[in-house]
Amino acid sequence: METSLIADIRGDLPEDDDHPYRSGPWQPNTREYNVIEPEITGDLPDDLCGIYIRNTENPLHHALGRYHPFDGDGMLHSVYFDSGYVEYRNRFIRTDGFEAELAAGEPLWAGLRESPEKSLRDGWGARTRLKDASSTDVVVHNGVAATSFYQCGEIYELDPRTLEGKGKAGWVNEVTPGWGVSAHTKVDEATGEMLFFNYGKAAPYMHYGVVDADGKLVHYIPIELPGPRLPHDMAFTDNYAILNDLPLFWDPDALKHNAHAVRFFPELPSRFGIVPRRGHPDDVVWFDAKPTYVLHWINAYEDGDEVVLDGYTQDPRRGKRTKSLPESLTPFAMLDINAIGAHAYRWRFNLKTGAVSEGPLEDGLSEFGMINPSVAGKPYRYAWQMTAKPGWFLFDGISRLDVETGTTQHYQFPDGVYASEAPMAPRQGSTAEDDGYVVTLVTDMNENRSACLVFDASDVSAGPMASIALPQRVCVGTHSYWADQRLLRG
Repeated sequence: METSLIADIRGDLPEDDDHPYRSGPWQPNTREYNVIEPEITGDLPDDLCGIYIRNTENPLHHALGRYHPFDGDGMLHSVYFDSGYVEYRNRFIRTDGFEAELAAGEPLWAGLRESPEKSLRDGWGARTRLKDASSTDVVVHNGVAATSFYQCGEIYELDPRTLEGKGKAGWVNEVTPGWGVSAHTKVDEATGEMLFFNYGKAAPYMHYGVVDADGKLVHYIPIELPGPRLPHDMAFTDNYAILNDLPLFWDPDALKHNAHAVRFFPELPSRFGIVPRRGHPDDVVWFDAKPTYVLHWINAYEDGDEVVLDGYTQDPRRGKRTKSLPESLTPFAMLDINAIGAHAYRWRFNLKTGAVSEGPLEDGLSEFGMINPSVAGKPYRYAWQMTAKPGWFLFDGISRLDVETGTTQHYQFPDGVYASEAPMAPRQGSTAEDDGYVVTLVTDMNENRSACLVFDASDVSAGPMASIALPQRVCVGTHSYWADQRLLRG
């Protein structure tokens, strides 16, 4: 094993920080490492070839006012697999905001829980004066890792294996000035295209676009909404993109006073816009469904005249009614999967009749589902999803959901061990949808260490088959991505 400490980048956070989302499992990392052939325990399969890459919020400085866990700087963790050979690296995402605060030695932007007026610098995002940390999501497209921010901003590009920064995606300069791109861009491995959306506080309030396999913006249209909205994710099928207008958004009266108060409006329907992937604004067909909010979609596909959409429905009112949380966690009740009742759910939209049907896919509570990337936009059967520790934004288990039967396999991590979103990695030469592996990073508070774990995707309940040691205990995280070796440059 060859371990190199590349950098130790210190901010101004105190050693005794007690914020619940900057301490314990959420304690941020400051050290960047390269590890060649790390220590492996168990049976690492030879037919696992590709990249597991994870983004997460990793704050370097104290907050201007109140801190929200979505405010931290972006940090990527990359684990490269090649027939039993492994490399690990981690790097901060060198956004403009990161570099400016590093040079200043202090925070310059207020976060999600504060008024934008507290920021000392302008920022680019759906809200003015909010730092674009590029800390929400990551995909691999056109051979590069592309990171993004949930309130819209730049797309930062890095080499997925070495994490060498490559600057900003040039095609973003061609979208409406000042709008940027939302997190949860979608890569269709079948076509090589990346689909995306953005949203803002000025009409038409949303746009949708397509970037081709060579990284060129080839399609971009307005999607007219009734007012400013807060979409977080999108979905696609072979022929359609699916966008949403859900009844959780900034209070219009508060916005008139430049206050960003998020409210749920249960008297309004959930609206779903289905548009051909290269369609025009007049081609959008809207469907109304029961009021809800959905943070993440699982998959979508076409079934005759119907478009089938699967995601995680929730009731935001349930989070506000939570009474049992410790005082320090009360402001973050909406991050508790259990409190808001998040669970897998299906909508069916009939493009001929306009009919909508909907209902649950499972009895349990879960979120952050991942699928075999080869079935994205197509009929599928399995989703690998996360369960969470009650009261916290901490993943304490992995389950495999069979969307046809509603049955699940489940693996529960030991108390004090928390995972990251766990993508499915098809094995080389795979022959079935669940023929492959599930990969995740874990933060073990009992042993003060972290590892990359590999599970058999067809039997996650059996527990990890291999564990790859990391050089430090890493801050827990959320979104991740798997890219097969053939999708990497070089």
